[in-house]
Amino acid sequence: MALASEWLIPEFDEEMAATRRVLERVPNGKSSWKPHPKSMTLGRLATLVAELPAWAVNTLTLDELDIMPPGGPPPKFEALESTARILELFDRNAAAARAALAQASDPELKKPWTFKVSGRAVATNPKFTVYRRTVLNHLVHHRGQLSVYLRLTGVPVPAVYGPTADEPHF
Repeated sequence: MALASEWLIPEFDEEMAATRRVLERVPNGKSSWKPHPKSMTLGRLATLVAELPAWAVNTLTLDELDIMPPGGPPPKFEALESTARILELFDRNAAAARAALAQASDPELKKPWTFKVSGRAVATNPKFTVYRRTVLNHLVHHRGQLSVYLRLTGVPVPAVYGPTADEPHF
């Protein structure tokens, strides 16, 4: 196993377990709820959190990704309606991401990866940087937002990095 993936997998496993605990709390029947007109709906945000681990697969197995390739279809932004479907998507994506991370060599993680929109390069960074910032940190950011949505809809918030008012003894 590469040193990088040896160090990254334990963190990945912890973050995915914490993310699953938050996603398990997503209430059915509230997918269209949002805290502000400019905010994503609860269903879209939970679906995005479930989708984000798949971005690790793109990062680790491709050298670039164009989310709106010229002549291609526009991206779809789904909002799954049920907690079961969200968890199914998350579990599938987390397993694929973990497998890709386990196979990632140190030289592969140092290779450049380019993010494109409509054929235009938006950013090029080492795959390791993209994995940490665009995948893992991005997921943690949206998971935090989702925790706030849970609180605002009266759903108990699970412990993630420490206790919550609902789980004081994590």
